[in-house]
Amino acid sequence: MNPYDANTHPGTHLVAEELGVSDVSTLNIAYRPDEPLYRATTWVIGTAYELDERHNRVTHAAQSALQLPEPVGRGELGGARVSYALLRTAVSQIGDLHTRHDRAYDQLVEAVSTYRRLLPESDTAQRSTTKTHQLHQEQRSGRNDDWAIAGDRRLMALEAVAAGGLRFRLTAIGNDPHLSDGTGRRPQPLAATVQRLVADGLLQQDTSENLYRSGELLSLTPQGEAALRDARTATPRVSAALSRTNTPAKLGPIDASAALPVTTTADEPSRSR
Repeated sequence: MNPYDANTHPGTHLVAEELGVSDVSTLNIAYRPDEPLYRATTWVIGTAYELDERHNRVTHAAQSALQLPEPVGRGELGGARVSYALLRTAVSQIGDLHTRHDRAYDQLVEAVSTYRRLLPESDTAQRSTTKTHQLHQEQRSGRNDDWAIAGDRRLMALEAVAAGGLRFRLTAIGNDPHLSDGTGRRPQPLAATVQRLVADGLLQQDTSENLYRSGELLSLTPQGEAALRDARTATPRVSAALSRTNTPAKLGPIDASAALPVTTTADEPSRSR
């Protein structure tokens, strides 16, 4: 279990989650100071604690800023101009702190990625395989996710993967699944749909790649290719059938007299004799 709270210690939480350690500060004790892995793990430790500190500063700055307009909210308008001026300054400071926070986050992700690259290849592959296996186990755990392939979602996902470049990723904080093709192409399928198709054996993920940085490249399995062909050929047939069903039946020839409107005329006034 991760001992760090992601809401208060996002840096150390990320490292503990990614590398499976319970004490981030001891990450480098298994290596000698002259080893590359010692320098890499020391970098990870430093950037993790730096992100925690940056996060703490942004949080406290935001909390302080929220207190500035409170007198105005109570109707004490005498110092409103001062409160507004202080608030504008505080917002600017928060923006600067947040920029530094984002920079610290990027540095931590880079540090973790560097550490992973230095690990023996077997260890890296094992970690990625374990993570993917856990995801697949969750998909098969009896969860009712038929909604993920309802309608045209299944076909849309298969076509998006067939187009190439679609990757399955996890957010570094929260492990939330999402998809990316690097081009911002829209629309994209739902991550849940892709997970379901992987579990069904229609898609496969390249587990040699990093789930959190570049993402695992998705591709069609032979079963997925067959399913895509069947879906593409079935779609025109279904559309044609629906079109025939919705077309009103043609009327046969009808008697011309029957087609004429029926009119009634009032009796003509009788002529005087």
